[in-house]
Amino acid sequence: MCGIVGYIGKKDAVEIVLKGLRKLEYRGYDSAGIAVVCDNLLHTRRSVGKLCNLTENIKKNPISSNIAIGHTRWATHGKPSENNAHPHTDATNSIVIVHNGIIENYADLKNQLKENLKEFKSQTDTEVIAHLIKKYYKNDLFDAVKRSLREIKGSYALAVICKDDPDTIICARQDAPLIIGIGQEENFIASDIPALLSYTKNMTFLEDGDIAKITKDKIIVVDKDGNEQNRQVKTIHWDPILAEKAGYKHFMLKEIFEQPRTIEDTLRGRVYPNEGKIYVEEVKLSKEDIKNISNIYVVACGTSYHAGLVSKIFFENFAKISTEVDIASEFRYRSPILNEKTLVIVISQSGETADTLAALRLAKSKNCQTLAVCNVVGSSISRETNHVVYTHCGVEIGVASTKAFTGQLAALYILALDFASKKESLPKEDIKKYLQELWEIPVKIGEFLKNVLEINKIAKLFDRKKDFLYLGRHINYPVALEGALKLKELSYIHAEGYAAGEMKHGPIALIDEAMPIVVVATDSTVYAKIISNIEEAKARGATIIAIASSNNNEISTKSEHVIYVPKTDEFVSPLMSVVPLQLLAYYISVNLGCDVDQPRNLAKSVTVE
Repeated sequence: MCGIVGYIGKKDAVEIVLKGLRKLEYRGYDSAGIAVVCDNLLHTRRSVGKLCNLTENIKKNPISSNIAIGHTRWATHGKPSENNAHPHTDATNSIVIVHNGIIENYADLKNQLKENLKEFKSQTDTEVIAHLIKKYYKNDLFDAVKRSLREIKGSYALAVICKDDPDTIICARQDAPLIIGIGQEENFIASDIPALLSYTKNMTFLEDGDIAKITKDKIIVVDKDGNEQNRQVKTIHWDPILAEKAGYKHFMLKEIFEQPRTIEDTLRGRVYPNEGKIYVEEVKLSKEDIKNISNIYVVACGTSYHAGLVSKIFFENFAKISTEVDIASEFRYRSPILNEKTLVIVISQSGETADTLAALRLAKSKNCQTLAVCNVVGSSISRETNHVVYTHCGVEIGVASTKAFTGQLAALYILALDFASKKESLPKEDIKKYLQELWEIPVKIGEFLKNVLEINKIAKLFDRKKDFLYLGRHINYPVALEGALKLKELSYIHAEGYAAGEMKHGPIALIDEAMPIVVVATDSTVYAKIISNIEEAKARGATIIAIASSNNNEISTKSEHVIYVPKTDEFVSPLMSVVPLQLLAYYISVNLGCDVDQPRNLAKSVTVE
């Protein structure tokens, strides 16, 4: 959460930092600010609300420099206000800092610092760091930051500049992402890749405990023990144009329509359906290793957790391995039974999700094999896991995840079939059949997306409802959860996803004529059961919106509204059936005038616990 951008070089630093912050506004939009050094003085501009407010502020009160740091905020300590907006300065206005993360001992530090300070200007934990650096500053900014960080407990990605050292940015990270972009006579910092793609594709990912000193010509990185490090430079092949809206009204709509391509990109080079072959070269588990896996834990948060719930069915049906799925924020607090025969799979779009990263570290401490499904090369999770399967979804800007979810499903499907192949737990012909079904899904989604006007018509009938119930069974239960989550995220309408068989154990009491029920009723082994659940709901006056396979002639007699999707194999159907649920939530949100790409209170990457 929160976005950091910094620049040092020969160009207009303010323009570059503002442009970078626009790319990161999905990480937080409670407030924004920028700081520069000019004529041996610090100048800051801060504004509440979205970045456009800061841009207007700078137009009215221009600043210019070749060095700048900026921040877009998602509030943790202190309500959104100009005083709480970053950057924060020390009392003498000589040192300024931007910070992502949470300083756990900030109250103790604040009490210590109060002895020499009249008052603090904000309610934030970040301001403490600025005062602490000033306390240690003796004409060496790098040393002052290093000494300050020894006293800090918590998570941070931070950048610091000083009016007395106008040619240097100091940055550091601990449990929060920070990237250095490398240019010609210029260098950059950012908390996420999209901010830098317009300027450089060569990036260095700082590791926990790293502190870096950056000038326009040089980068020096030392680790937590003070040893200089030569961190690897990686070339990022994302196309910056893909981060633009490309004519779509919202990033989310663009990303929904990108799914055929992103699923295809995730499959390419890994799946050969005609041969029945799978190549997941990033995973170095041998046949013996896979045969020795006693159980799998899949650990994730939010949408990624729903992908994990689907993968449980993949791993148990294909690879015949007992699989449990855990919410990452709960996993390490319940003493899970882990050993060297346990495989822990963590799923994270960003690769920086704090709770998921903590779960990964717990698994490694118990000598488990670990594997990540991730979208961002060089992210913390991708670096720390034993094995990583990348989804090739490109930049996902919309806060409510869409293409990342289907990319994760595709990667997990491939992985489960790869395990099945190596364990010989499925006949070769079955593997070939499943691969063919997966290979065809991008085309089927593409065909479906050619005519989605019916979904918008349905959305207009229900966009004033206060509550929704989403139902699914078996592999479609996680899809129902994901559909409900999308509606909540985007439109702020209360929605619950349930396993349809559980309806009689409580939720049925809520059903009346005012309650629309969205039912995922695609062809499956439990189709007859879901029809029975529809009948139970209709008997209580419910209005049914069904997601059904295109060959289904019965469902229209059971439901008031039907969204037909191309028929697919049951195991691959979540990739198809989730798409209309994404669009339904999108259109309801648009009709209500909600901010689709930046829903209130949400940020793209949850990098603090």
